[in-house]
Amino acid sequence: MLVAILVVARLCGGASAGELDRAGIARHFPPPLVVGEKDDTLPVWPILKQQAGSYEVFAYAFESVDFAPIPGFGGTPPDLLIALAPDGTFRDVTVLSHKEPVFLEGLGSEPLFAFVEQYVGLSARQPIRVGRPNARGSGASPQSTVDGIAMATASTRTINQSILASALAVARGKLGFGAANVGLSVEAKPDLFEPLTLDALQARGLVTQLTLTRAQVTKAFRGTGVEEAGEGAPEDVVSDLTVALLDVPTIGRNLLGPARFEALIRELGPGNHAVMVLNAGPADAAENPLGETFVLGAVPERLTVSQGGLVVNARDMAVERRGAGLDRGLPAGDWTILRIDSAAGFDPSAPFTVTEKIVRERGQILSEKIARDFSVETKLPADLFLRVAAQDGPDWTESWRARVPTLLGLGAMLALLVPVLARQKALVADARRFPAFRLAFLAVTVGFVGYAAQAQLSIVTLMGLVRAALRTHDFAFLLYDPPSLVLWAFVLASLVLWGRGTFCGWLCPFGAMQELVAWLSRPLRLRQVTVPPRLDRALRKVKYGVLAGLLAATALNSPAADAMAEVEPFKTAITLSFLRSWPFVAYAVGLLALNLFVYKGFCRYLCPLGAALAVGGRLRILDWIPRRAECGTPCQLCKVRCRYGAIAQDGRIDYPECFQCMDCVTIIHDPGQCVPQVVARRHAKRIVPRPVAAVR
Repeated sequence: MLVAILVVARLCGGASAGELDRAGIARHFPPPLVVGEKDDTLPVWPILKQQAGSYEVFAYAFESVDFAPIPGFGGTPPDLLIALAPDGTFRDVTVLSHKEPVFLEGLGSEPLFAFVEQYVGLSARQPIRVGRPNARGSGASPQSTVDGIAMATASTRTINQSILASALAVARGKLGFGAANVGLSVEAKPDLFEPLTLDALQARGLVTQLTLTRAQVTKAFRGTGVEEAGEGAPEDVVSDLTVALLDVPTIGRNLLGPARFEALIRELGPGNHAVMVLNAGPADAAENPLGETFVLGAVPERLTVSQGGLVVNARDMAVERRGAGLDRGLPAGDWTILRIDSAAGFDPSAPFTVTEKIVRERGQILSEKIARDFSVETKLPADLFLRVAAQDGPDWTESWRARVPTLLGLGAMLALLVPVLARQKALVADARRFPAFRLAFLAVTVGFVGYAAQAQLSIVTLMGLVRAALRTHDFAFLLYDPPSLVLWAFVLASLVLWGRGTFCGWLCPFGAMQELVAWLSRPLRLRQVTVPPRLDRALRKVKYGVLAGLLAATALNSPAADAMAEVEPFKTAITLSFLRSWPFVAYAVGLLALNLFVYKGFCRYLCPLGAALAVGGRLRILDWIPRRAECGTPCQLCKVRCRYGAIAQDGRIDYPECFQCMDCVTIIHDPGQCVPQVVARRHAKRIVPRPVAAVR
């Protein structure tokens, strides 16, 4: 049946695509912004803003799903509306749709909305990583780190990758980003210095100059009606800019002096750059880009730095002007030192341009501003710089590096569990010590695997795999949750060897929580209810129906699939630590309280993940739990003691229903409990347990 459902869904399924038309985009960018015409080759909308009498591009808007349909943990890609400025910084990021289980009726979407708001002002040219909650406030670089969400680590990393991958695709296709500029940190060699005069620096092209005469400016404004501005001869200089990249020691130390240069580098910080722009033109000229309206610490309105056709975010450093020590051959005039943060993706070893905008007004009453640009290019020798890779691999690798301590702890647990279960005559055979070990292990499973590692496996992962197989064909979302992926790998291996019970009986946090609650029934003197065999057999089939319904709804892309997945209380009890609306909490608490009377009722009768593992466990290659010839006939002790009802009348193990609590193994190795051993000892005989065929 499931195969048929998958085939139908495969025929019906389609690739994800953006959902907004021009009117939909306009709702997100209301006036005074204007939505331009959609690009002919890319699904990108230019967002325009009136500037100096004409419309300029304010941002490029697009949907992430059109460029990077990366499946989340719901198996479908989140869709985000992203506005990217011409310089590659994020103007806005908005969540349009998502199916991340932890946010759907869990944490709610508000934390996700707050998460994506952190990208505003950051640059797509800088690798952005998801840190721990409050990482930015604890000293991490705000240019490269966004605060994560404690209970949604894997989901936020998927969102981060969707934002960056789609933004880079647009930036490369629309803005002209070069691949060489992405993921690299280019810094000046700190020990490379040669004493040179200003003239020598200019002769080598290390310091560049833009000199504009009145004749050149007049020619640029020809035909606009504002060719002439002020009085003067055509050869008069109206602007004389000197441009220098100060963080290069050969340039900065020669222009500033050793003390001033060292102070600048300390203030600048690693990975950032400083461009000096000095204007030696007439101080009272209207064209002076650093006139009376210039504000320290601001982004100059009439000076821009660009590279590869893209504007680079450059802001005045607001350094002290008085006694600045700019007397080392530099001409007198107004000046600024523009700081370029590492987030801008600026490559000082590649050519860059400084542009001066000269603006003139036409008309007296409804005046119109007309602007012209004048540029000078600087191209510095590549041997002045070091190029260092800023990113060691795909974005998901950061998830693995960040979770190394958790993975080591999980590995230690698994390394302890395997020999305990495999060497049955050691700890398992000890009727006194083994129960204490099991309770302690289950407590660690709840505290460490569940709450610390957030590695509660769920049917949601299988639903995500179905969605990915039918629609996106991308399974990379699994890589963003390393503890769960490692646990899945172990579960699949143990499933083939031993069956379902290794996970369900030992490594499932909610299952462990149920068993710990059931243990409380003893000191509380609550009697467990024995479900009648006929009803028990009927109830055990329910979980298979739940599993089939969930997978069918997922394969058919039913909107009800995610709501149906709430049959699992794992998200409420483990992922969200019961911090949820009362119906979900009441459901989870009710299932736990049920264990005071019906032992692990949810696991035995309702759990769709348990059903999936039980089906997969039928591929098991070992009947590894020992039995005796006397088991079942005449001895029924293990069957009576088995709280899961996983031992048949004839003594064989029903592995799909066995949770590997190992109680029967303890009994069979205990000469004081095992009835055949007690009888044999009375008759001075020795008997050996042996594996027998399991229930099929």
